[in-house]
Amino acid sequence: MDTQTPLALSLPAASDTIFINARCTLRVEADERVIVVAGLPVHHYRADDAVAEAYAMVFLVDSGFAQQTEVAQAFGRSVRTVRRYQARYGQGGMAALGREAGWRRGRRRIQGRRLGSIEQLKSEGLSNRAVAQRLGVSETAIRKLVGPSKVPELPELALASSLSEPSGEPAQSCVTRTEPRQDSVDFVGDGAAMIEPADESEPVPMSLDRDASDRTFDRQLAYLGLLDDAAPLFRDGCNVPGVGVLLALPCLVESGLFQTAHKLYGGIGPAFYGLRTTLLTLLLMALRRIKRPEHLKEHDPAAFGRVLGLDRAPEVKTLRRKLTRLAAHHCAEELGAELARRRVDQRGHLMGFLYVDGHVRAYHGKRAISKAYVARRHLAMPATTDYWVNDRAGDPLLVITGEVENALTKAFPRLLREVRALVGERRVTIVFDRGGWSPKLFGTMIADGFDILTYRKGKRRQIKEARFARRRAKLDGHWVSYRLHDQAARFLKGTLRLRQITR
Repeated sequence: MDTQTPLALSLPAASDTIFINARCTLRVEADERVIVVAGLPVHHYRADDAVAEAYAMVFLVDSGFAQQTEVAQAFGRSVRTVRRYQARYGQGGMAALGREAGWRRGRRRIQGRRLGSIEQLKSEGLSNRAVAQRLGVSETAIRKLVGPSKVPELPELALASSLSEPSGEPAQSCVTRTEPRQDSVDFVGDGAAMIEPADESEPVPMSLDRDASDRTFDRQLAYLGLLDDAAPLFRDGCNVPGVGVLLALPCLVESGLFQTAHKLYGGIGPAFYGLRTTLLTLLLMALRRIKRPEHLKEHDPAAFGRVLGLDRAPEVKTLRRKLTRLAAHHCAEELGAELARRRVDQRGHLMGFLYVDGHVRAYHGKRAISKAYVARRHLAMPATTDYWVNDRAGDPLLVITGEVENALTKAFPRLLREVRALVGERRVTIVFDRGGWSPKLFGTMIADGFDILTYRKGKRRQIKEARFARRRAKLDGHWVSYRLHDQAARFLKGTLRLRQITR
């Protein structure tokens, strides 16, 4: 009997084959690489040959055998890298693929003889951007030599407008820098008024544009470093989204936030979106339920800009850059303390009772912090705790952000120090929930001049119903009736005596 002839069936693909798409594969054998298209080897190279590998990517895309995304995934690169290889090969061929990315090592970005000019300009107080414009280089090159610019206390602009008697010569106006807190200079014209105040209140911003929808001139002044913040200009319109948040402006101004922020931060450099505009944007975002700067992508910048009195609201990257500059001052706690002092001065009669509570907030930053259960998400995730201190009317007085603690008791020492610094030596009743239960802490609080009001925690004896007495009182305009019992409660082996009221 004849032996059966074996069929010539194709073998399954080896485990060292990377599929680029349906017709292109990358064969890996030891340190050798082979590009196979429709079963034919078209290119081979060694694994350590970076230039040949870059050319293989360019060859597959330029020949139409594969797309950029497919090549990037197969070779473990990004689509941007593949696109960059194509651009280099198109400009300089294989030699361009062998060039290292970035600036050539050892080559100066700025000539040595110009370093003296940079030092002289920086000594005159110019920013990195202004120095770069003078020398005709990029701001990044200046920053790598001298570091980031320190945000100075920059004076506001004043427009000197001659309002003299009529004469044969036409009136001329010029933009000049004035020293801060000098005599006020008024500008009367088509633009917004700018007044340099004589006291320490925030300076009134200015604008030289006439059309509220076109702020080209103000943006040019900011680019030249001659404007610290653009003044709001509003125009007529209807159906403006979110215009109702402007009703909160009197309250925001009355809170003293802008004046206090200007006192602490001074300014965030010459910019169209200055300190006042940045703070106002964040506040109006909160009123419009925009929780994070990234959510601004879902809103029309032109429509939001109309509410701010600008042609456009700041974009996400701009707002994040402003927040980075503000965070560099490390004045957040001091800003909250100043606002709290101002509130105590205005509403001191409501500081007899202070309500303290902690709220867990999800953390989306890059730092490694402990996890906690977030009730809104119904899962455990990195989070921080905001400890709020409210006055008798329930309005916020102070908020302190800290890491997630096991209980409110660990945050109380710091909170009480902040409260004592604000209210002075007066007697204050601290109201809190069971999270702050600690008889040892109660003794410390009473010794420091605080009274406490909280729920009792732990096992205790039942009170007989006959010992309760009915009490009736008028609260918030309504008569209420309770059955109450008042007794003494002792803790810490009798050394701490408190009053317990049971309903």
